[in-house]
Amino acid sequence: MKKVIFIVIFSVILGFSQTATGQESDSPGQPALDAYTSQDTPEEKLLFFLEIPSRYRDHSIYQWMDRVNADLQDAVTNGDSSAVQVYSIIRAHLYYDLGDYRKSASQAQELYLDLDRSDPEYPKLLLELIDKNYGQMRQYEKQIEVRKRKRELGFSENITFYDIYANLGLHRKAMETYILEVKKNLDPSDFYQLADYNNHIGQFLLMDRSGATAMSYFKKAQGYIVVYLNDINLVKTEREIHRANILKGAIEGNIGKAHILGAQYREALPYLESSLGLLRLPGTDMHREEIAENTLALAEAYMELGNMRKSREYLDRDLETDRPDLVSRQYRLMAEFFGAQKDFRNETLYLRRFLRLQDSIGKLEQDNEKERLASIVSNEELESMKLKSNQQELELERGRAEMEAQDMRINLVFISLVFTLLGFAGLVYAYLKSIKNQRLIAEQKRIIENSLVEKDSLLKEIHHRVKNNLQMVSSLLSLQTKNTRSKAAIEALEEGKTRVKAMALIHQKLYQNDDLSVIEMQGYIESLINSIQSVFRKGGHQINISIDAEGVELDIDRAIPIGLILNELVSNSFKYAFPEEGMEGNIYIHIRKNGEGGFFEYSDNGVGLPPDSDDREQGSMGIRLIKRLVNQLQSNLNIDKTEEGVRFWFHFK
Repeated sequence: MKKVIFIVIFSVILGFSQTATGQESDSPGQPALDAYTSQDTPEEKLLFFLEIPSRYRDHSIYQWMDRVNADLQDAVTNGDSSAVQVYSIIRAHLYYDLGDYRKSASQAQELYLDLDRSDPEYPKLLLELIDKNYGQMRQYEKQIEVRKRKRELGFSENITFYDIYANLGLHRKAMETYILEVKKNLDPSDFYQLADYNNHIGQFLLMDRSGATAMSYFKKAQGYIVVYLNDINLVKTEREIHRANILKGAIEGNIGKAHILGAQYREALPYLESSLGLLRLPGTDMHREEIAENTLALAEAYMELGNMRKSREYLDRDLETDRPDLVSRQYRLMAEFFGAQKDFRNETLYLRRFLRLQDSIGKLEQDNEKERLASIVSNEELESMKLKSNQQELELERGRAEMEAQDMRINLVFISLVFTLLGFAGLVYAYLKSIKNQRLIAEQKRIIENSLVEKDSLLKEIHHRVKNNLQMVSSLLSLQTKNTRSKAAIEALEEGKTRVKAMALIHQKLYQNDDLSVIEMQGYIESLINSIQSVFRKGGHQINISIDAEGVELDIDRAIPIGLILNELVSNSFKYAFPEEGMEGNIYIHIRKNGEGGFFEYSDNGVGLPPDSDDREQGSMGIRLIKRLVNQLQSNLNIDKTEEGVRFWFHFK
């Protein structure tokens, strides 16, 4: 994480704008179509076609189609069946890039059925293309069948459904499934992967209309992709730079749409316009729907801001999509535009188009289809669960058979011992003693369990009372504040109140948790920040706070010092870091556990520490308190003073 912060600051200072947009990586070399033609074999041409990121920069898709059709005709004339297959695969991909998904899927399906199975790469390539086409055509049943076939052929271990859930409107389910499937394989050092992961989660939340939460994930994604593009130590190919710029464009478009969802239209404009520029980079013809969405979002933002000329400029653009929801949205916005211009004739015309399209979509039929398809997806999951359940039943049957065999052996031994009275008496005695011991053990276990339950209840009651007592102390400080006229005394009392509240919040979290030994830090810090904001937040300031402590749990001996440290740092940031009204600030909090210890980091981009801060530390109670708390955690406080803001960090045991 230190590396991330350093590279971001370094990039901002030096302004690597050209690298971020991929301009330096686009060499004015041989056009892609000419390079394709110069390849020696059909297989090399296919590999080149799939690898080149900007194949449509110098030549259109139609020029590529003419070239590939000519190659295909030559292969047919020469009777080269292998070359015919290769060129047909390229043509199917071209139809997908053109947006003719039905034709692309049909040709890929025919190729797959006629394909020689000796080379597994071609079937895998075709199934991936068929899967994407069915997804674009919203034929989810067929898409599920293709994914089952991929699993049967060993191309994928599991069938993933999060994209289908999202298309069905089950956005929360899609997000949960995506996190479950992807997070376990995340590489924390791969910034591109982290950007893509956070962007996906943000998209699910945005589709669920949780704009504020989605924005925090989009901002994380933006930070990661900027770091990735500006990392001069990481050697990147042209394809990787192109891919990263497309992701950057998608992220910025999502940030703009999140702003629009929150009615922040002016803030949305630069992100949406930048996104359109990146998504229209050479070779990005396949991103039409994202371009269409962002174009309509820009039209809506300008309309809301009263700039009708710019709004009409974007509304008149060809969206190059036949998605009913996007075309319907365009008609609705056109109707609103003409309504604002008092052109009621055109307003009525577009309203009628909008209503006709809405009727043709057939909402009721769509809802029924969603329920049916959701059931299909659930059945697929149930089949997987049944498979596991059957395996468990087999293991239980095996165990039962072994137990029955063991019982049979015991019975045989018992029958043989019946003939010996002494042996029978000894066996009966041993059996009775065993029963008695089991009863004694069961009774002791019950007593221990009851004691543990009682202990948990008492501990929760103790934490509850401690919290109440601390709240009473806070109330007393509030009363004292009202009876005090000294400004310095009032500030000291308010600071004391926040410290007491930070400790009270720890005890509140403890008695609310099932596990009384640890505090879940992400939720605790969010509650603490809300408490501090209610006291210190100033009007006219926009301060974004990013908290990265998910999954971190600490015991009370470490949670209380860290809570008090955060209380001091956040309070200082609100009071001193952003003195000018209207300043936009960022506060970043990061906590991670590493084995038995952990790492704490806090930074803001405010005005930073004053030049005489080292002298002031001796008279500042806050800094002295922070240092003592850090010492209590068996560590030393480190302070980095940058041109913008300040950063505090330490390792703790």
